[in-house]
Amino acid sequence: MTSRLNAEQVRFYHEEGYLIYNEPVLKPDKFQGLKGFFEKILNELDENERPEAMDVPHFMYPELLEWVFDPDILAMVSPIVGPDIALFSTHFICKPKGNGKRVPWHEDSNYWNEMLSPMEVCTVWLAIDPSLRENGCMYVIPKTHTSGYKGFSEYDSVDEAHNVFSTEIKPILRDDSKKVAIELLPNECSLHDSRVMHGSEANLSQIRRCGYTMRFCSSSVKFNQERFAGMHQAYLACGVDRGNNVYADPTKRYPEVMAKRGASSRYKNAH
Repeated sequence: MTSRLNAEQVRFYHEEGYLIYNEPVLKPDKFQGLKGFFEKILNELDENERPEAMDVPHFMYPELLEWVFDPDILAMVSPIVGPDIALFSTHFICKPKGNGKRVPWHEDSNYWNEMLSPMEVCTVWLAIDPSLRENGCMYVIPKTHTSGYKGFSEYDSVDEAHNVFSTEIKPILRDDSKKVAIELLPNECSLHDSRVMHGSEANLSQIRRCGYTMRFCSSSVKFNQERFAGMHQAYLACGVDRGNNVYADPTKRYPEVMAKRGASSRYKNAH
């Protein structure tokens, strides 16, 4: 597999915990296909569900794996995680114009504690819409994935009416003055380490902001399938398994997993 990243970009990612890739990721027709499929899913979202909550849609729409496993996507992460790649999760996080919720400062790893060992996940954040300061783009605090931080900070409660999550990293544990804006045009992406601190402001603009996160790791990472039986599934994206893991069938829907996660009715017309 040909790498999409050069040696300097790989070095920057490992040292800073993130990378901005301001170039087209997917072929134009492939990207338009993904955007169209997202609009279909958005239209099928239950009327009681917020569009920020479109987590693990691939369990109900395995067609999404056509894009997730696209060689142009995998070539973004292979220089980071190696040639044997597992898909851990995906998530459309769509902030509607005018009232899109804020994403509190967090580490992804904090929510996945005990699910993975080691905690080494690379997220591809693919912009479906423009993601700019004005409509609530993501910010990261560089280097917060390094040994001085553990990826499992202490959190305070926040108001879930205005925030996507109900907790946020305690202010004393982060330096917001160092935050970097991740501004992207459609079909551009960023990469970030699961342990780096990141978040985003509310979208009060008249421009929707949607990104599709695809979370990958080496197949040598061990999934704790006994601890989280029935709650989650990983997929072998390419190469061979090196962690003695059990993988989901990429052609199947998994409504039983969604039901166990308490999200069985999220996509009302999924079939």
